[in-house]
Amino acid sequence: MVAIHRRLVCKWLMAAGGASALTTLATKTIAEVELGQGVLQTVSDGHLVLPESFVIGDLPADEAREIVETAGLATDGGYRAPCNLALWRTSDATVLFDAGSGSGFMPSAGELLANLDAVGVAPGDVTHVIFTHGHPDHFWGVLDDFDEPLFANARHVMSDTEVAYWSDPATLDALGEARQSFAVGAARRIELLGDRLERVADDASILPGVQLVPLPGHTAGHVGAQVTNGDASALVVGDAIGNGHLALARPEWPSPADHDPERAIATRTALLDRLAASGETVVGFHLPDGGLGSIARDGDGYLFETA
Repeated sequence: MVAIHRRLVCKWLMAAGGASALTTLATKTIAEVELGQGVLQTVSDGHLVLPESFVIGDLPADEAREIVETAGLATDGGYRAPCNLALWRTSDATVLFDAGSGSGFMPSAGELLANLDAVGVAPGDVTHVIFTHGHPDHFWGVLDDFDEPLFANARHVMSDTEVAYWSDPATLDALGEARQSFAVGAARRIELLGDRLERVADDASILPGVQLVPLPGHTAGHVGAQVTNGDASALVVGDAIGNGHLALARPEWPSPADHDPERAIATRTALLDRLAASGETVVGFHLPDGGLGSIARDGDGYLFETA
């Protein structure tokens, strides 16, 4: 039986001189599910602050704003998108899905190392880093401040289609000006990782119990991963379900965040239908409340249900 837990990791800053007053309290919600003899967690990298154009774009503005605001995710300073990295631990593997954004993307993100430490994981403990895709919030954190691999002891794995996409100079020309830095940053990291970055088939088996699942559209070679242990399993979906509001309420709408919107719609609608029918555990990078739960039908749309 799958058991789901919520833990609050609290960092306390006490007043100087041994005073008992609590001056600062910061909390992080960590979602956790036991799968057989392993544990699947989500670890926060902070959040993104996105302009309305990146969330709503050319969609029907009034309806889209109402959906987003009803979800409680709109703020005067921008739309906040949580960043949940999946962490799979067994007796012989510590697998991190994506590497976060590091310090060079947004000041509201880049918190992965502190939150890995909160669950007792040091960078050197990670045995595998599996990238769902090459966007900054998923890939830029792979290098440290000296351009060396942060997870020095890990295998680094990305789908061959995704590596080829970001390595192709034509990708830079095809992207709009606002995203050209994405291509430059991804290509640079691919080059610096060199032979340490394994290019694998989009449906490759990476290690026992971890199988890539092609979920293209958000980017050309975007993948998820089926994590299985014993009779229990969960699906890590990356950005194939890009948020907990528009992607669920109106999955047939194109998303400005997707590189190939029509292909992403086909992927998203099929994925949501599968997840709602199976009830299986899902991990979404930008889904709320730790990003770990399940998908249920809600009229013509869907709901994300945390445990």
